[in-house]
Amino acid sequence: MTRRLVLIHLFPTLMNLYGDRGNILCLERRCRWRGIELEIRSLGLGDAFDPEDADLVFIGGSQDREQRAVARDLLEVKGPGLTRAAEEGTVILAVCGGYQLLGHSYRPAEGETLEGLGIFDARTEHPGPSARRCIGNVLLQWQDQTLVGFENHGGRTYLGPAARPLGRVLAGHGNNGRDGTEGAVWNRCFGTYLHGSLLPKNPRFADHLIALALARRHGDSELEPLDDALERDAHAWAARVAKGDGLLAWLAEKGRYLVRAATVRER
Repeated sequence: MTRRLVLIHLFPTLMNLYGDRGNILCLERRCRWRGIELEIRSLGLGDAFDPEDADLVFIGGSQDREQRAVARDLLEVKGPGLTRAAEEGTVILAVCGGYQLLGHSYRPAEGETLEGLGIFDARTEHPGPSARRCIGNVLLQWQDQTLVGFENHGGRTYLGPAARPLGRVLAGHGNNGRDGTEGAVWNRCFGTYLHGSLLPKNPRFADHLIALALARRHGDSELEPLDDALERDAHAWAARVAKGDGLLAWLAEKGRYLVRAATVRER
């Protein structure tokens, strides 16, 4: 019997920076290569969210202007369903601006504070228009391995006791540039600042999300191994760039090529 999952992509046009859509492509490819049917549904402003429909949910990043429109919609339209889905174990990946809006609140550099859904026990504050942004390549310790990505955010996120960090910063800024944390995890919900996009060059994390969704929907999380040599190369190059191991310009270009190949290639 074919295993089937549904992925809900929230605000695909408004919340999509630095290759965030590559995460959707990566999940679709890695499911398809294993014979798993992944249906992708996009929800925009005004569209209702039904928690019964979702096995995976993705929300990407945006600038403050788009975040204001999205924040209102999340609270007034999608909030109850999305919160219920999170509580019931639906797998959610939120990147950058989406991550901020799934916390308790986000105070931008200018304007009023945006109320979040509170799925993550986290608050985000921007130090002000003159503050330096957290920009650059990131390397994290995640479980017994590493995650790589690219961050560009002005807000500083601080976790409360009910959230644990996704990873520990080995290179880069992370949540706030102070406490060495990056991202947040609660139940099967994952928030992070890692763009770039995140999943193509972190295939084990992508498979972790797929396995969690399969276990919840089908009671079977077994995944057929894939030939991830190209993805591992992309990860290794990105890790070297994040650590500053020389020849940065050349390595960055090599890494971008490998990530593109890992995202779009067919087996």
